[in-house]
Amino acid sequence: MADIQVKDKGGNAVGTRTLSDAFASVGVSMTSIHRAVVAEEANKRQGTQSARTRSEVRGGGRKPYKQKKTGNARQGSIRAPHYAHGGMTFAVKPRDYEKKVNKKERRGAIVAALGAQVDAGNVSVVDTIAFAEPKTKDATTMLEALGLKGQRRVLVILPAYDAVTYKCFRNLPNVTVRTAPASSADGADAAKTQSFSARDVLVAHKIVLAQDALTKIEEVWAK
Repeated sequence: MADIQVKDKGGNAVGTRTLSDAFASVGVSMTSIHRAVVAEEANKRQGTQSARTRSEVRGGGRKPYKQKKTGNARQGSIRAPHYAHGGMTFAVKPRDYEKKVNKKERRGAIVAALGAQVDAGNVSVVDTIAFAEPKTKDATTMLEALGLKGQRRVLVILPAYDAVTYKCFRNLPNVTVRTAPASSADGADAAKTQSFSARDVLVAHKIVLAQDALTKIEEVWAK
């Protein structure tokens, strides 16, 4: 695959990086990418929604009026679905929305989506993404140097979770921070080490990728 330019945090070119051929040769259909995104969205659902049927709504135990000689249609309960405050006809109940995607297919979808973003020129590789202090200004300065000021959605991919770097970006509403695969942390930081997914790549307008993170991606996913 073609080379990609490597920059520093100031936006200056410091070298080039040859990407793995797997980014171009991975044989993944749009159907597989769609399945990976749908599965990710479905697996986020709690599935705790619950509505009441007519048998679960309180009241309505007797007929509201007699069967005949009233001029009205016969009714058996004021909790029937066509009544106000009645039960629902097909009430939604808690269920599991989980969808399974095979590991090979999911990884292939991620690599294919990332390769498409590289071909479109939306990926910037930075030699290192690290800051001395947790200051949002430092993160904003780096994005401006890379020409990403005003971009609606920016995905920043780190080689591993770093608390200082995470705090620099967390106040920027248009920036999402993810980590490369095989990243881990302990305790409260474990939830912040989420590896990027195919959806993260597809919805991003621009991607800032640390060079070490690219190495991990090629080692783990682009085999």
